[in-house]
Amino acid sequence: MKANIFYFFTIIFCTSIKAQTIEVKIDLNNEFQQIEGFGASDAWRAQFVGNNWPEAKKEKIAELLFSKENDEQGNPKGIGLSIWRFYISAGTAEQGENSGIQNEWRRGESFVDQNGNYDWSKQEGQQWFLQKAKNYGVEKFLAFSIAAPVFWADNNKGWNNRTDGNLNLKAEFYDDYANFLVEFLDHFKREGISFDYLSPINEPQWDWEKATQEGTPATNENISELVELLDSKISKNDLKTEIIIPEAADLRYLYSDFNRPKRGNQIEDFFGSKKNKETYVGNLKSLQLTVSGHSYFTTWPVDSLIRIRQDLNQSLKKNNLGYWQSEFCILEKNDDIGGGGIRDLGMGTALYVARVIHADLTLANAKSWQWWTALTIADFKDGLIYLDTGNPEDMYNRESLKYDGEFHDSKLLWALGNFSRFVKPGMQRISADLNLDQSLNEQYEDIMVSAYKDSITNELVIVAINYSENPKTLQVNNREVTFEKVYETSTHKNLALKENKGRSIEILPRSIITITGTIKNQ
Repeated sequence: MKANIFYFFTIIFCTSIKAQTIEVKIDLNNEFQQIEGFGASDAWRAQFVGNNWPEAKKEKIAELLFSKENDEQGNPKGIGLSIWRFYISAGTAEQGENSGIQNEWRRGESFVDQNGNYDWSKQEGQQWFLQKAKNYGVEKFLAFSIAAPVFWADNNKGWNNRTDGNLNLKAEFYDDYANFLVEFLDHFKREGISFDYLSPINEPQWDWEKATQEGTPATNENISELVELLDSKISKNDLKTEIIIPEAADLRYLYSDFNRPKRGNQIEDFFGSKKNKETYVGNLKSLQLTVSGHSYFTTWPVDSLIRIRQDLNQSLKKNNLGYWQSEFCILEKNDDIGGGGIRDLGMGTALYVARVIHADLTLANAKSWQWWTALTIADFKDGLIYLDTGNPEDMYNRESLKYDGEFHDSKLLWALGNFSRFVKPGMQRISADLNLDQSLNEQYEDIMVSAYKDSITNELVIVAINYSENPKTLQVNNREVTFEKVYETSTHKNLALKENKGRSIEILPRSIITITGTIKNQ
């Protein structure tokens, strides 16, 4: 395709209740970020499921997460995740109750012990899912740590009890910690799984003072020191792994202090113009020029969802940086779905999250979007696949669920699939402007559209979210693009292949569709 060719095509939305025409202008040459992938993490829950559950059940769970195949009717068997996040645990499982973490499902094993001996049979359940991800053809692998091994920590715990915001790691063990992380990368490379990314810090703005899970705070100086060590060791070991930082707990910490002066304003501190700052790391070979942040507490009300991402985008542009949304589930209270408490397998949560994905991709130009945890046993909106005992009187029995249980796919799983199954790594987001007399706030309660292209294969993908209560019809008039298939996630369908009659496509109320097509070679 010639780069200097400009054209757009028109999409028309009409409601059967009241005639409405919505023009969508898609400029194939107005390009934004290149997509790196969509992912989820194995944190905590995968350890027991992968290790103990019946083979048939965990095989089906893996299929739902990773498969790119279709069934006989043409419906996707899974959501085809392109990034799998592997959690490097800190050793609280070996400590048992002495870890202080009462919930066994939130403890994790360590590959290394205090004498420096490695045991690569640890985290067996997580390794089962890791291997399945590879077998299914997942394109990218990310390893992440949220606390140093407990025997190197200041308090010998996987959680923190210091009050100065510093990394819970004794100064003399920074080098050991970096060596451990690089040894992890090198081992799995020898085993045939090369980790594309390493995220060594997670939500450093929180103090992690409650013994509910592993975690540690970190100042920007702590992060800079650790990243410099990792960069040197990754280079010496001839690894291709890219370091991703800082997994900010709230997007506002990326571009402002936000009441954490030593742990906020991270874009400026790590990548800003003052390159003589002690925290500057923008020149490191192994560090991707991308900042990662979590969308928690920035999604409600809708005007905040929009404004925060616009502010973030301005800071990213100023410093010529990419952006990853690297962790999200429902935490904050909101009028649409109430909040994180009480699981929801239906379209309410699915649409709410789809809107967040759309905002991160189109307002902040996220190159990657990643959900928090693939599996959950909690009565909470934090999983793609929900596990329970099947017994209404004891749904979330932690002991029995270690060995078996029932699993349920959610509409959220399939809504993420509207993006992850079709918007492939290497695709470029292109403009999809709605010709509407509406503010962004109003659009985010109505229709949202984003578009992506592959310049090599000439594939085109359009994702449309109908947040409203009104049915619509999408009519494609442009003859320069051939539309092939439509996949719908709605109350009664899970990313189902939808009959496409001509160039008119129905969008049900409260639903999401993905349209695949081909751009004529110019």
